[in-house]
Amino acid sequence: MLALFALACPIFAQTGAPAAAPASSVNWIALTAGFAMAIASGLCALGQGRAVGSAVEGMARNPGATKAIQAAMILGLAFIESLALFTLVIIFVKVV
Repeated sequence: MLALFALACPIFAQTGAPAAAPASSVNWIALTAGFAMAIASGLCALGQGRAVGSAVEGMARNPGATKAIQAAMILGLAFIESLALFTLVIIFVKVV
């Protein structure tokens, strides 16, 4: 199913001879971009939840290392969030 979404964008983006007006004017590129952003955001959210859960568990086991764990967690969350932002930028460049 994921391969279908990945391959749909280039297939529908091909240009050819102008055909008759289609029955529906669905913008397949924008629709596929929306699915791509939804998948990227969902997976980033799962990764962030898992990272925070592991960090809190580590802080509970070793309260003395709270500052180091918290700093590493915040840095990791920033990297995870950047993946979603990169996806948004790529989609914006492709659709617009």
